[in-house]
Amino acid sequence: MSKKLVAYFSASGVTAKLAKRLANAVDADIFEIKPEKPYTTADLDWTNKKSRSSVEMSDKSFRPAVAEKLDNIADYDTIYVGFPIWWYVAPTIINTFLEQYDLTGKTIIPFATSGSSRMGKTNSELAPSCKGAILKEGKRFEENTDEIELKKWADSIR
Repeated sequence: MSKKLVAYFSASGVTAKLAKRLANAVDADIFEIKPEKPYTTADLDWTNKKSRSSVEMSDKSFRPAVAEKLDNIADYDTIYVGFPIWWYVAPTIINTFLEQYDLTGKTIIPFATSGSSRMGKTNSELAPSCKGAILKEGKRFEENTDEIELKKWADSIR
């Protein structure tokens, strides 16, 4: 039996709620990807080109530091990686998270929250950070998606 992990970054709490429901639905462990320096409301102001998130997302090579590293990543075969959509892709902290591990042979499954944006170029932006892994096509969910729908989606990916 494969062991599953739901790892997520949540700037406002929306993705965290969805990640917890997904972890319950697929019987997975859960891990929060926390930035070393937490984001403030001003940092997340996407309408301000000088805000921290705008600056980070304008330079795709930028890698925000992650506060904690997961010690037992080798224990997991399937890793669901959750995040809010920023500028039609995953925030670069997701690349930071993925790049700090040997993902050889693992299955990476992105999932996201957003008010209206689709997944955009998320997979093409994440692929270089998933060396050796199988990167599945991700999906964006409404924040109130229930466990039944999440389980149905997870089962369809296999």
